[in-house]
Amino acid sequence: MTRRTPAVVRAAAGRSEQRSPTRAEPRPGRRARTCAGTRALGRTVRRVLLPAVLAAVLVLIAACAQMPTSGGVGKSRDGAVSGGNAPQYIPPGPREGATPQSIIEGFFNAGSGYQNDFTVARQFLSPASAVSWKPSRRTLVYRGSATVVPTGRENEYRYELDLAYAVDADGTATPYPEGTREAITVSLVQVDGQWRLSRLPDGTAIPEETFKVLFKPFPVYFFDPSFRTLVPDIRWFIDNSGVAKSLVSALLAGPAPYLRSAVASAFPPGTQLERESVPIVDSMAQVDLTSAVRDASFTDRQRMHSQLVRTFSSISSVVGVSLRSNQSDVALVDPTGGTPAPEPATDPAVPPWQVGVAGRELVRYADRQASRIEGLRSVAQFSPRLPAAGASQDVYAFLGAGPALYSIVPNQPARLLDSREQLSPPSVGPTGWVWAAGPGADGVTEVVAHRPGGTPEGAEVPHVDLRPSWLAGRSVEAFRVARDGTRALVLSSAGNRSVLQLTGIVRSPDGTPRELTEPITLARGTAALERAVWVDETTILVSPVSDSARVAPLLVSLNGGEPRQLPALDGIESVSAGNGEGEVYAQTPAGVFQLVRTAWVELGKGIEDPSFPG
Repeated sequence: MTRRTPAVVRAAAGRSEQRSPTRAEPRPGRRARTCAGTRALGRTVRRVLLPAVLAAVLVLIAACAQMPTSGGVGKSRDGAVSGGNAPQYIPPGPREGATPQSIIEGFFNAGSGYQNDFTVARQFLSPASAVSWKPSRRTLVYRGSATVVPTGRENEYRYELDLAYAVDADGTATPYPEGTREAITVSLVQVDGQWRLSRLPDGTAIPEETFKVLFKPFPVYFFDPSFRTLVPDIRWFIDNSGVAKSLVSALLAGPAPYLRSAVASAFPPGTQLERESVPIVDSMAQVDLTSAVRDASFTDRQRMHSQLVRTFSSISSVVGVSLRSNQSDVALVDPTGGTPAPEPATDPAVPPWQVGVAGRELVRYADRQASRIEGLRSVAQFSPRLPAAGASQDVYAFLGAGPALYSIVPNQPARLLDSREQLSPPSVGPTGWVWAAGPGADGVTEVVAHRPGGTPEGAEVPHVDLRPSWLAGRSVEAFRVARDGTRALVLSSAGNRSVLQLTGIVRSPDGTPRELTEPITLARGTAALERAVWVDETTILVSPVSDSARVAPLLVSLNGGEPRQLPALDGIESVSAGNGEGEVYAQTPAGVFQLVRTAWVELGKGIEDPSFPG
């Protein structure tokens, strides 16, 4: 396959979608929809915002969810086994006397017929190719319509498409901007007088709307390097009876590239499934692994079991997991009375209080009341704003006059961490590192991390400066470490384009940050977004800011789908989120508001920039 990306990418709103001759028209009464333009969430300009207009146009990975575009659809009987809900797409087989172009189009159209190992699609292949073709090796998802183009060589063609994203065999999705061209080269021969594909790459290619019906996001879980917290890694699989095996295979294959150096797994390298299935018996997933699991320690077995249990929690029909080898249960508990592995944290909660600014001092905010923070000295002289706090209450950080980045720990004076003039609001990770981002001395964007906790007064604070190449030419509006400590959300902008990305934090054995991984992109578009915070392990709250204009925050899910617009509010200056969507807050000149279902409820005045720990 070859890929060509034009220098100028067409704007989504100006693009008209072409229809394939084989694509079914929308049913009468159903509104035709496209993933671009017509689903725009609003338009805005930075700082000067029009009333009642949303300040973002974001395009999410896997944003569309429609029915397959051709062929019959039936209920999958396999759903009762795994809890899967993917409909069965029943494509037509090859017609007698069909032209090479028709055979190519029919084959790729049949790529949505996953049942019985893509039986219909294999009918379009020569006997040798029908045996060797591996459809699940890769799924290419395209926008609009694909085109069959002759290459000029005898019986050779290209299937050209606008690549939206690619999903590998382990369910990892890679997005591509609109206008990314992919060309799949195929060759044909005649078999008993009928054209059949004889040379083609492994994998399938399906329309974006079809993909969103057949596939579903599933988190597989790995550990943070300390094995204290489980970290989700979102994968995409067909939601049918085979998803149980797909989840275990993805877990054994290891984390996605952006997490590969940031997380850990309890499964020994080379561990594989003993058989080509993961049966569900009496609601128990029977995971039968090779002998490496028997050679592992009881602690590692318990950790493996924890990864499996959490990973299978997304399948409603599974209530437990049996870890097996050679078709026999593997003991998880040491019969000699050894110490069991501690239960790992999942989706770590933040404390019920926020740190904020009142009377030019850092205060704790909870139950509509602001109170003094025990042991914290005055910071009024620094004019603090946009503070952050560690969950253990041992370190606080804020932007001050200058501007500059400061930290303060109980019973010590505030100290200057970074004096550069442009910095994103600070974030305090679970291990006490204070993070921010801004341009370096040569203008190159840097992400800086300091660890003031445990540093004696007057001593130099340990710090690292990271220069990820993927942030070149971009201004970081928000950098927020996840509550698991292994991931960070990055909201950056260049010109009038904003990008929300997720990166992994690679650390040295002592926990010192060493690098940021190549990120995955969650959303992109024209926007004036300046704030981003975690809501839970897979949900992010993003928002524009304004002194007075009416703007609306958005909820972005790592599980795909469109950004969900929250009610608009006049003059949002900061946003915060606690444990889930029931704890979303915004601060305006009029006071602090909490989102209660579909309305903002005022909680009172007197505090600025409230922020939950993290």
